[in-house]
Amino acid sequence: MSAEWVFAIVGIIGLLLFVFGLRRLRHIRLFTGSLQTMLGLVLMASAAAAFLVAPSLYTYHRFTHETPVAELNFKQSAPQQFRALLTPADGSSRVFELHGDEWQLDARVLKWRGLGTLIGLDGIYRLERLSGRFHDIQRERNGPRSVHPLAGAEDRWDIWTLAQRYGRWLPLVDAVYGNAAYLPMADGAYFEVSLGTQGLISRSKNAAADRAVRDWR
Repeated sequence: MSAEWVFAIVGIIGLLLFVFGLRRLRHIRLFTGSLQTMLGLVLMASAAAAFLVAPSLYTYHRFTHETPVAELNFKQSAPQQFRALLTPADGSSRVFELHGDEWQLDARVLKWRGLGTLIGLDGIYRLERLSGRFHDIQRERNGPRSVHPLAGAEDRWDIWTLAQRYGRWLPLVDAVYGNAAYLPMADGAYFEVSLGTQGLISRSKNAAADRAVRDWR
């Protein structure tokens, strides 16, 4: 069941409780009528707030268990400079210039808890940025930076941001970082990145990547 359907059901339940509460109030049943009316208002307000953030849900992708989220192919263009071909799970591709010895891919991950887990909502993720890193600390501090956003401009109604700021008021949502994946860059190296229950997992997929990882360790 999608989150949108859950929000709609909550709103309908709230409306019904509100109507039934008004009927009880008309029959001078003050306690039960007031309780139902207030509960109905709370549920309708919650559903309305949820629909405000619903558009941001479409910028995320669902995942269950371990799910492939991206592939990365590298071509060296200069010392400590690479062209990275990023191919997300949706099949689109983009090329980025990265400086350094290692690449890092960050993601935002939303997991559901409590009732959200019981009704079977899937976790969702969104790739946030791709960046290059220098192995040497001084070089990392003073070298050229290469950080590329992948998700576009920040949305004030983004569900992940709201969950971070107001988590105690959103009992269904658990916002976590996706434990950024990073591995060394090398000419011709090919990597696959997956998302599991513990976060992002990166794996080498060809001989060039295997050699880079072996030498890096």
